[in-house]
Formats: sequence, C-alpha cells, structure tokens
Amino acid sequence: VLSVADDGPGVPSDQIVRIFERFARADHARDRQHGGSGLGLAITREIVTQHQGTIAVDPSDSGACFVIRLPLSSTETL
Repeated sequence: VLSVADDGPGVPSDQIVRIFERFARADHARDRQHGGSGLGLAITREIVTQHQGTIAVDPSDSGACFVIRLPLSSTETL
C-alpha cells in the first residue's frame, strides 16, 4: 500500500470518478497554460492497473489522499 497525501484544495466528491480520465482537471485554473495536461492520474491508473492494483482517492475539501494498492506477487507475466 502506498498513500500520498497533500494539503491542497482537495478533490470534490463529484469529481472523483472523472479525475482518473485523460485530460481531466478538477481545478479549472490549472489549464495547459498554467501547468496541467490532465494526464498524470490517467497514466498512474494505467500503470497500477497493469500491475493488478487499484488506486483510489478520499474526497475532501482540504487536501487529498491517494491510496495505491498493489499485490505482493503475481503469477502472471506482463
């Protein structure tokens, strides 16, 4: 289990499903001109999924906590 927490603006509960989509941004102020492509969480989800893991975020208005769970071992070869 890997947990990453911050003290930023958090993730509104109505945005949790879409923040893992490509080019999604929960904060409209972080457009491409201001340093956000909306790909980071989509790429992270793909990597975690390829390793048979899960990623989730706790909804909050003050800070966010992302939790990645990966299996200890896998019998499948990627």
